[in-house]
Amino acid sequence: MSKEIIVAVVSVLGTVLGSFGGIITSSKLTSFRLDKLEQKVEEHDSFAEKIPVLEEKISDLDKRVDHFERRSKCEDK
Repeated sequence: MSKEIIVAVVSVLGTVLGSFGGIITSSKLTSFRLDKLEQKVEEHDSFAEKIPVLEEKISDLDKRVDHFERRSKCEDK
């Protein structure tokens, strides 16, 4: 075989291997980033579940504070 053909074959093999290596690396990075985003969504969902409970507790505390304020005002008179 001539040197030009050998150089061409080696170049094609290098290009193919480099392309596949880039594709695999990109795929792994995309997979990693998707996993991280899924974790963040799960954390957000857990907060979203807790917010109504916290709102209910705050509402109850507001009622208790109002009750004590009204009671304190009555005692002051």
